[in-house]
Amino acid sequence: MLDTADLPDDVAALKAMLIAAHAREAGKDAQIARKDERIERLEKLVAAFKQAAFGRKSEKTDPDQFDLALEDLETAMAAIHAEDEADAPVGNRITKPRAINRGSLPKHLPRIEEVIEPESLVCACGGCRHCIGEDVSERLDVVPAQFRVIVTRRPKYACRACTDGVVQAPAPARLIQAGLPTEATVAHVLVSKYADHLPLYRQAQIMSRQGVDLDRSTLADWVGRAAYELRPVFDALIADLKRSTKLFMDETRAPVLDPGSRKTKTGYFWALARDDRPWNGGAPPGVAFTYAPGRGGIHPERILQRFSGILQVDGYAGYNRLIASDSAGPDIRLAYCWAHARRKLVEIIRNGSAPIAEDGVKQIGELYRIEAKLRGFDPEVRFAERQERSAPRVADMQTWLAHHRARVAIKSPLGEALAYIARYWDGLKLFLTDGRVEIDNNSVERTIRPIALNRKNALFAGHDAGAENWATIASLIETCKLNFIDPSAYLTRTLTALVNGHKQNEIERLLPWAYEAG
Repeated sequence: MLDTADLPDDVAALKAMLIAAHAREAGKDAQIARKDERIERLEKLVAAFKQAAFGRKSEKTDPDQFDLALEDLETAMAAIHAEDEADAPVGNRITKPRAINRGSLPKHLPRIEEVIEPESLVCACGGCRHCIGEDVSERLDVVPAQFRVIVTRRPKYACRACTDGVVQAPAPARLIQAGLPTEATVAHVLVSKYADHLPLYRQAQIMSRQGVDLDRSTLADWVGRAAYELRPVFDALIADLKRSTKLFMDETRAPVLDPGSRKTKTGYFWALARDDRPWNGGAPPGVAFTYAPGRGGIHPERILQRFSGILQVDGYAGYNRLIASDSAGPDIRLAYCWAHARRKLVEIIRNGSAPIAEDGVKQIGELYRIEAKLRGFDPEVRFAERQERSAPRVADMQTWLAHHRARVAIKSPLGEALAYIARYWDGLKLFLTDGRVEIDNNSVERTIRPIALNRKNALFAGHDAGAENWATIASLIETCKLNFIDPSAYLTRTLTALVNGHKQNEIERLLPWAYEAG
């Protein structure tokens, strides 16, 4: 508050002072108004975020569109935060980083160091300043993908004293004979198509921006030749998986262009997966996709020839062929998925009040809470804990199931959901008797998601053979990802080894988990 003694006697100076004070107040009011406006915008964004995250299923049926919506919301929020920081007075700006996940910078990335020295090291007293410490910060930088040309020269030598002929080093083996790409370039195209979901025509557009003009058909030729070379590695992968005694299996659609018509036919990718990590198994994780022109039980039976053990699946009836009395694989036992059983009940809850379904979901949730605490323990520990804690709950649920099935209309949605659970009951409770068995089939479902993403971008495969190539390459890439291996580096080294005559009887040394970087 001003003292009257501080006020000027001059009228003009007093007016100027009052005008300045009024301007400051007006500025504060405008700043408050802008802040209120930003708060309102943020509130609307938060409401939109909640609607996207927790709205009805019909409003978010496409997971990819859902992710895009969240990206846009988060981008808008970041822009508003930046606006707030820019408008704050210099002395009041927030320097503390916001509580967001900025990621971490891996140790293996190369470090380019820059040292920023003061303009002068001479002190005001004339002495020389010496270093007493430093502040170090790291930022993530990127060098955009850049094509380069490998020039290979092979000099020819001849003897001046005789005519024994010319000596020259042999030409190195190539995946594409007399072609343009190195094996690393082909690997880049494969990963871009099957891991990053970039169709070949889009890759051709990206290359053209650097002046590399290639037809899509040329890239397709590279992919096809690579798939042919990689086929023995894929065969070794699926053979290794089938030597396991516990696997997962699932299938997903693979639309394929029908020759002679302008329509597509529906084929399927059958995923055979191994993931022993939840019970500390020693075998590395892997997945192999096999293309089949249909969804009949004959296809998993063919794929699983010479497999014996526990197969964890969903409730698709085609798997019943595997345990039929005349099946080619009578030693297969089917473990079913509690997530699918729960899903049947959740669908009923979404359509209105359903106390019985809600009770069923709650009971299954208790089983999942027990399982969450058992992840990573040995099979013996998991078995003992399940017998003590889960088995009584499953027994209670079996009584609950029989009680309500006797009272609910068979043809009602709830009656059908309960009938589904009862139909697969023996396979659902198999996890109680074997610590290696998971409670659901989610492990293999996660491996199938990239196939669905690629299908979304490519729409369909152009031919059955194209779908088989897709399955071959996707199997190796997804197995790399499961083992935390860079698929581009792996494919580069593997293709190089294959074109240089890697021994077929040592093909297992080329499987993703045998790859060593360096």
